[in-house]
Amino acid sequence: MSSETLTSTEYIRHHLTSLTYGRFPDGHWGIAHTHEQVNEMGFWAIHLDTMFWSILLGALFVWGFSRVARHATAGVPSGFQNFVEGIVDFINNSVRGSFSGKNDLIAPLALTIFVWIFLMNLMDLIPVDVIPRLSQMIGIPYMRVVPTADPNATFGMAIGVFLLTLYYSIKIKGVGGFVGELTLHPFESKNPIVKVLFIPVNFFLEFVSLVAKPVSLSLRLFGNMYAGEMIFILIALMYSAGAVLGAFGGALQLVWAIFHILVITLQAFIFMVLTIVYMDMAHSEH
Repeated sequence: MSSETLTSTEYIRHHLTSLTYGRFPDGHWGIAHTHEQVNEMGFWAIHLDTMFWSILLGALFVWGFSRVARHATAGVPSGFQNFVEGIVDFINNSVRGSFSGKNDLIAPLALTIFVWIFLMNLMDLIPVDVIPRLSQMIGIPYMRVVPTADPNATFGMAIGVFLLTLYYSIKIKGVGGFVGELTLHPFESKNPIVKVLFIPVNFFLEFVSLVAKPVSLSLRLFGNMYAGEMIFILIALMYSAGAVLGAFGGALQLVWAIFHILVITLQAFIFMVLTIVYMDMAHSEH
């Protein structure tokens, strides 16, 4: 959608509105065509664009890496095979450095998280008007192409990691050990009465710390990608403000895109490293 046919507020709102499928107030289900309809659908609505792009990029990752695995050669590897092997070595080194337990799931999990999030973040480098305009040409009212700029996607991934953390915490330490971690630390005492008095305090502190992990994991990624998306949208508005501002916007967009490459890579790396650390904590017995 061109910024020339909309006010700045309408342009920004359009680009930050997801293609939403949900239930209308009259009871029927369908796709929202206005921002007001999106708000009416409430919590149980589905962001179709987030689902589409995240699944598509996940499938692209699986296809690309599995293709390299099937056609890997011991001789001189292809450029893409070199690239994939470099990423796998990087992930293995990260896991060895941060995970002290023994679990064959951790390295594949870290690889999936890093590459998948990187690909979703990379969509932020596509010019903001290209895909939304093409989508409108075929009758799709909204289209956001950066899944990680949607808190539903980042919270979904963070909750998945959180559930794995809980599962392995209970599996490795047992129910008693897990409950003990939540109630017997950080304050300890040899006096049984004081020890009992410390239990609710410890539980409150440890429970808050436990719940904060998925919240911080998701909000960190979402906040950075949402801010990056917003900056690209604001720069795009400069193209309709005259030749001078348009030229300045083009230079600014190039600089921000180069800087943003570091941001999207760093955010994927941080999410992956924290996942490894949380899984290591789940496997550690005190």
